[in-house]
Amino acid sequence: MSWQNLSLLTEAASAEPLCDALLAAGALSAAIEDADAGTADEEPQFGEPGSVNAPGWRRSRIVALLEADADAAALLASATAAAGLPGIADYAVEPVAEENWVQLTQAQFDPIPVSSRLWIVPSWHQSPDPAAINLILDPGMAFGTGSHPTTRLCLEWLEREVSPGCSLLDYGCGSGILAIAAARLGANRVAGVDIDSQAVAAARANAEKNGVAALFADSAQPVAGEYDLVVANILANPLRVLAPAICAHVRSGGRLALSGILRQQADEIIALYAAWLPLEMADVREDWACLAGVKP
Repeated sequence: MSWQNLSLLTEAASAEPLCDALLAAGALSAAIEDADAGTADEEPQFGEPGSVNAPGWRRSRIVALLEADADAAALLASATAAAGLPGIADYAVEPVAEENWVQLTQAQFDPIPVSSRLWIVPSWHQSPDPAAINLILDPGMAFGTGSHPTTRLCLEWLEREVSPGCSLLDYGCGSGILAIAAARLGANRVAGVDIDSQAVAAARANAEKNGVAALFADSAQPVAGEYDLVVANILANPLRVLAPAICAHVRSGGRLALSGILRQQADEIIALYAAWLPLEMADVREDWACLAGVKP
């Protein structure tokens, strides 16, 4: 089987109505992209929770997938008329050959060395070092595959701080990678919490895949108690709002690590958390910071 891609440029206000009209006219899928992606004119769309970004790109590209025998010109004409837009003469149609999409997707993800003794390995790969601690983790619905600088910063902090038998809470656990890593590094009582129920389900599945016993819960089932180590790899805005709750889970003498923070946001977060415990810059990578401190 093969298909064809129909692509065209349009304004932000027209992009969504035209996408809907293309789907109604028979397109198999339709997506809106930034026509200037990868250039100096690229327009970021997604900020942190609580920030406001204008929706859409001024120069939007629509890419629609059509059946191989579809009349692209007629379909586009029907869609623009239905959307109340003028006809579009400048468009491109390209064939799309059948591919093994699963294999192509898997080829994008290789094992990731965190350190000499800690690796993140997708389930379809052999471990490069069977003697290392190998975290089996596939890309999925939840954040945290080990490739993002903030995840790497937190994993490196865990390698330094986890001691046999300690307890750990992963606040905003995503895929569960940090809690799973802590358990594999020797932590005993391990828990994670996330506002997203899909992330909690993914974390539980990943823990089972790695033979780890960990408690994962969503915000409807809050995790109670204090922990030797608490790690929160989220973003600056949630870290501001959740500061009292996060710090309440750190026992006296326990350690806290925060990431998901840009370097230029670090001083503000340090000042805010000073009401509960002193933080300092633990590490920086690609302009992302990891802050850490001990609760008095």
